[in-house]
Amino acid sequence: MTSPAELQAQADAFGWYHTIDLGNGVVTKGISVQETSADVLPDVAGRSVLDIGAWDGKFSFAAEQRGATRVVALDHYAWGVDFVARGAYWEECIRNGTLPDQGRDETDFWRPDLPGRRGFDFAKAALDSKVEPLVADFQKVDLDELGPFDVVLYLGVLYHMKEPLTCLERVRAITKEVAVIETEAVHLQGLDDEVLLQFHAGSSLRTDFGNWYVPTIEALHNLCRAAGFATVHTVVGPPAPPPPAPPGVREQVARRITGAPAPRPSAPSQNYRAVVHAFT
Repeated sequence: MTSPAELQAQADAFGWYHTIDLGNGVVTKGISVQETSADVLPDVAGRSVLDIGAWDGKFSFAAEQRGATRVVALDHYAWGVDFVARGAYWEECIRNGTLPDQGRDETDFWRPDLPGRRGFDFAKAALDSKVEPLVADFQKVDLDELGPFDVVLYLGVLYHMKEPLTCLERVRAITKEVAVIETEAVHLQGLDDEVLLQFHAGSSLRTDFGNWYVPTIEALHNLCRAAGFATVHTVVGPPAPPPPAPPGVREQVARRITGAPAPRPSAPSQNYRAVVHAFT
């Protein structure tokens, strides 16, 4: 038998993306910024679940604990890429002012022993979980062989994809009931209803060359509808705007004398993590 202290020490030897409660006070020390509020997951009891981009498996294990009949954790990129070596290459690109050759991710920086899956395997054993790991690129895997799932989780993946609509079409093709899409999103104050995508060619978003398209919530809804989902519900939307700063006394007097309208507010961008449930 392993004591909680011993299990925590073993867990601490890994680098974790997800914070996972392994029981008995043992918690992995993750760095994820994903939205993890309780209502991110829909009702999965008695349903099959596919977790695309599972990484350490936080949401795979959560679905299993909430009564899912079958859970498949699919990943390849986070499990197989040597992030340390790739990170050194990216730093070199930043210094040189060049864009990286991202094809090297699955050649020069690929590790067949899947070092990034060690955390998942450790948590699976600690939780005595029946979640099924599957090493596959969702953009290339045969969807007919993978099979449809009642609930599909697409969490923290969309903004890493170069072709977001094509990706969501594949998500729709394998979803029987509902897909959960969680993604980096942007809110533009004063442009609340605009259907916009920010494009990041380079490392401008969190110094990560793997970030591409960041949608407004309206754009995310439109992408899901264009992919074939019938209805889309916002679970986590834009943050509340900050209160406007009150005008100074001189500015107020000047406006009264001249009749000049108040200046239009600027539209600063505010990034956040959006979550929608897309129903078939």
